[in-house]
Amino acid sequence: MVDKINKVYLVDDDAEMRVATSQWLELSGYEVVSFPDALTALDQLTASFNGVVVSDIRMPKMDGMAFLNRLNRLDADVPVVLVTAHGDVQMAVEAMRQGAYDFIEKPFEPARLLDVVQRACEKRRLVMENRDLRSQLADSGGIEQKLIGNSAGIRRLREEILDVIDTDAPVLLQGETGTGKEIVARCLYEFGPRRKGKYVPVNCGAIPENIFESELFGHEKGAFTGAERQRIGRFEYAQGGILFLDEIGTMPLPLQVKVLRTLQEREVVRIGSNETQPLDIRLISATSKDLLAECQNGTFRNDLYYRINVVELRVPPLRDRGDDILLLFDYFAVQAAAAYNRPEVSLLDSDIGLLMNYRWPGNVRELKNIAERYVLSSLPQGQRLATVLRHPSSTTINTEMTSLQHLMRQHERLLLEQALTRYHGDIQAVMDALDLPRRTLNEKMARYCLERKNYLQIDQ
Repeated sequence: MVDKINKVYLVDDDAEMRVATSQWLELSGYEVVSFPDALTALDQLTASFNGVVVSDIRMPKMDGMAFLNRLNRLDADVPVVLVTAHGDVQMAVEAMRQGAYDFIEKPFEPARLLDVVQRACEKRRLVMENRDLRSQLADSGGIEQKLIGNSAGIRRLREEILDVIDTDAPVLLQGETGTGKEIVARCLYEFGPRRKGKYVPVNCGAIPENIFESELFGHEKGAFTGAERQRIGRFEYAQGGILFLDEIGTMPLPLQVKVLRTLQEREVVRIGSNETQPLDIRLISATSKDLLAECQNGTFRNDLYYRINVVELRVPPLRDRGDDILLLFDYFAVQAAAAYNRPEVSLLDSDIGLLMNYRWPGNVRELKNIAERYVLSSLPQGQRLATVLRHPSSTTINTEMTSLQHLMRQHERLLLEQALTRYHGDIQAVMDALDLPRRTLNEKMARYCLERKNYLQIDQ
């Protein structure tokens, strides 16, 4: 994981301005390296630069626009904050169209500069963390390539998997729908000692009750009407490998007795047969239900619960995984671009706030779907994510978070987005329409990760 980024390269030909700005930033904990001109700074900059650039526009030798173009060729993801006099605002707007992170008009308050630099550093951290992840995935054939993420919950889950991967202890995977329980099951299979055997998944919720017993245990020819030939059941078919019972909480109660006996005796009996077949499998089960509550309700057997739950692994919901959301989105977006022959598209700054504030009721499965739709969308990039997240199949407001404060934040963000869109990023017009002072508007845009450059009207 990339550590917090706090490095700033400051470029300004005004020595007094360099000293004052450096002091403001250093007092706030930033590591500042200052340069009197852009050419000198370029000599020190590389694509692996772990920081942001703050540069004046009007400078001798090379102005801020030419400096920005050179940086874009070096690494288009380096955040560049331009400092401009009032007469250079139009130039700064053009620079943002060409990829500058933001601009600040002189004279400016230190708080304004610190706010912009803080957000720029966070963006750079996410970019570098994303690159690290891609590098790890390219170089690694291990569990990190399957179970992607750097959050504490995912790191702990990987450690827990490795702790039990070389045993035959039954595993129960607990987690909401779409969190990736089957990926965990496949990790236990692919990196464990039974990888030479079969991996046999069974979705217990998708099998009709009247054929459930035959599916799991098999049957002999003539065992019942329609049994025209012998059938090997899933337990027996998984011999030497792993049987994965997904959504085991939906298993019919009468069948649970036979499953329990099969696991206890380590043998299987086909329907219509008196012969027992020895059983050598590792069982992995998964559920999105609270099985203890199901036991108390009488819909799941206590003895079966304790038989399948020797090792319990909890798969965290996506909303609790922090920056993994952005890492996974990028991973899925790159996959989608390759699969559908579309160009790779980087997230805008405003998209980051949308992704992080969304509650992800469908978890990783939903995120993958959103990333694919984002890549395939024909809308302007600044409108894509907001549109796909508000699709009727998605719910942007979590029904469990209906506090007045939460609803007000949702409404406030919507009003800001509408005003910025209506006035094409004209900050003065937005201030007048919403009756907000400049500083308040800046603070609110920062809170909701709304970037002016994503709303600027580009002349046709």
